[in-house]
Amino acid sequence: MDLAARYRHGETVRELATATGLSRATILNRLRLVDTPMRTAQQTRALRQGPDRARLANQMRSDYQRGATVAGLADRHGLSARTVRRLLREAGTVLRSSAETRRLTRAGQDAERQRQIDELRRWYEAGVSVPALAAVHECSPSTVYRLLHLAGTTLRPRGRTITGPASAPP
Repeated sequence: MDLAARYRHGETVRELATATGLSRATILNRLRLVDTPMRTAQQTRALRQGPDRARLANQMRSDYQRGATVAGLADRHGLSARTVRRLLREAGTVLRSSAETRRLTRAGQDAERQRQIDELRRWYEAGVSVPALAAVHECSPSTVYRLLHLAGTTLRPRGRTITGPASAPP
């Protein structure tokens, strides 16, 4: 198939250049020589848009509305952030501002921290030592003590653990 036909069927100038080993300028010149009507990027996307793209955009919209970030969606789907934003807009999503995204991310981090604090408290009250908790959670014993204090946990005297197995939190 010649370059003009491939271009008319949806290939981009960049894809043609990569496939043929020619420069983009050479591809453009050859297309112009045969009076090929050129497309905008938006026209190319519309030409390529199919049900899979719409499904992906709707899935991303659902994830985004549940709190996923543009960067997170880009990583998960192997796309650029710009492409993710474009797909979200195509799906009718109103994008959050940077400040809204930061607040949402901070709220998620706070929830994760609270979950960690609750878990530390359950394990500590089950008799696990602070150094053991620090090793499991990959933090210092002073961090464990600080988080236990934040949780309002009554601390045992140092060096005293509850006797008996403490393999799982209550």
